[in-house]
This record gives sequence, structure tokens and C-alpha cells, in this order.
Amino acid sequence: MMQIDRTITLLKQGKHITEEAVYSLCLKSQELLMTEANVTHVDTPVTICGDIHGQLHDLLTLFDKSGGVEKTRYIFLGDFVDRGFYSLESFLLLICYKLKYPDRITLIRGNHETRQITKVYGFYDEIMRKYGNSNVWRYCCEVFDYLSLGAIINNNIFCVHGGLSPDVSTIDEIRAIDRKQEVPHEGAMCDLLWSDPDDVEKWSLSPRGAGFVFGQNEVNQFLHTNNVELIARAHQLVMEGYKEMFDGGLVTVWSAPNYCYRCGNVAAVLRIEDDLQRNYTIFDAVQPQDGVGNAIIPTKKSQMDYFL
Repeated sequence: MMQIDRTITLLKQGKHITEEAVYSLCLKSQELLMTEANVTHVDTPVTICGDIHGQLHDLLTLFDKSGGVEKTRYIFLGDFVDRGFYSLESFLLLICYKLKYPDRITLIRGNHETRQITKVYGFYDEIMRKYGNSNVWRYCCEVFDYLSLGAIINNNIFCVHGGLSPDVSTIDEIRAIDRKQEVPHEGAMCDLLWSDPDDVEKWSLSPRGAGFVFGQNEVNQFLHTNNVELIARAHQLVMEGYKEMFDGGLVTVWSAPNYCYRCGNVAAVLRIEDDLQRNYTIFDAVQPQDGVGNAIIPTKKSQMDYFL
């Protein structure tokens, strides 16, 4: 445990972690995640967090503004990596917290927690830049394969990264998926990580090229069939940090402020109280700094955008 505490201190400062230390962390977290179900049961009170995307300093702000992992339970809805400058540190910090406080941190897989996407959107390149080889990237991708696909809070709130799937009508069907693999290009597992809500009459193809677009009818049907009152998801940039839709039956939570260091959005987390009341906390971006406190000015060249 002392080793983990030391690593946490280094990660918070954006310091280099040895390849051996990363390997050990990844192995330990795989062993832990292996024991978790596809849909994890979580009790209230709990704080739901959306996409982080390697924005380490904003992740530290998130913990600061929402109570911290020592006394708060958290669900992270995926997309820990890519686009930001500190994907590795952000992901490893969450893994360290998971190992230190296994009952206080639930990590759900996002569409960016895959080999294919991280090769294109920054995480792979970040590892090559920091280590000169891709070993650490491979270790992390192994962990991605063990992340849960969803969570259920008090049997009442369903949490997922992206959204619903035409192949899934019950939460039990999600429990039956073999999740320990690279995310497929189609099917239930893919849809859960890629789909988006919109004002549509019925299932529509997604402009993202994976997953579907679903509307109020699909949400109402899912809520009714599974006897839940809310779907909490991330996956889409929301300028105000969060957005409730479909008479409050679905909420998008976004936790990466000033996304890509240029979008100008605020971020939010959602705390679910014991009585299922929803409390949102909004926070702004902090200026990213290097190891000696100098402000980092992001380069103008942005990653290829599929859809922000």
C-alpha cells in the first residue's frame, strides 16, 4: 500500500512512472477488475463523473470539488484517455485509487478504452513519447478489456458510457456479454459504448460510424422494462457540463472542462443522494502546468476529430 501511496504522489505531480511499476499496477488492477460483474452494483451516495480524456489537472480539480476519494464514492463513465496531455497519469491515478479504495471507485469502459481508438487519438503517441516503446500502452489496453460495461445505483439508476442498444432490452442481457475483449465494431457491447440520445422517433444509424442514435421512446421502454428511473451517461460534449433529456429520464454528464484545451465548456459531476436526489457540481478548467509549474500552452495542431 505504501508503494501505491508513493505512486499516487508521483502521478499527481505528473512525474514519470517506471515501466515496471506500470506493469505491476496493471496486473494488480486486472486481478481486481476480473472479479467485478459486467454491471456493477453501487450504493448511494455516489458521485457520477463523465469523460476525463487525459486532463489530469482537471481530474484533480474534480476530486477537490467533490469531496475526494477518501470520503466519497465515485463512478467514472469511461474515456479516461486520448486527446489530453496526461492520459497515462489520469488512467493510472484512477487505477491506484481503485486498488487502494476498491469499494469507492467504479470504472466503466468508454469507447476510447480500446486499442484501435487509442492508436489514433493520442494515448499511443503519448506512451511512445514518454517511454520510447509501446509496452506501457499494451499493459493499459489489457486493463481496458477488464473494465465493467455499466453500473446500477440502488437498483434505480443505470450508468453506461454511451447509451442503449437495439440488441439489449434488459440489464440482465448486458450481464451475459463476454466483455473481456477488444470492443467489437457492432453489436450490444459496441452500442453501449458508442450510442447517443437525440430527438428521433426510432433507432437511427449514428453519424459516428458505430453505435446508434436513440430517442425518448427507446429510453422510456428501457426504464419501464428494467424498473429504473434514470440512465446516466457521458460520451458527448455538453457545454454546460450536464444535460437532462426525455423528462429527466436520461442525463449526459461531461467532466472534461475546456475540452481539448479549446472548447470553452465547463464540466460537471452528478452526486446521487440516498433519497436519489440529483445534485450537480460545476467546475472550470485549470491551466495545465509542467513539472516545475510553468503553464503549458497547447499546440495548435489538434487530433483528428470524428465527433467531439
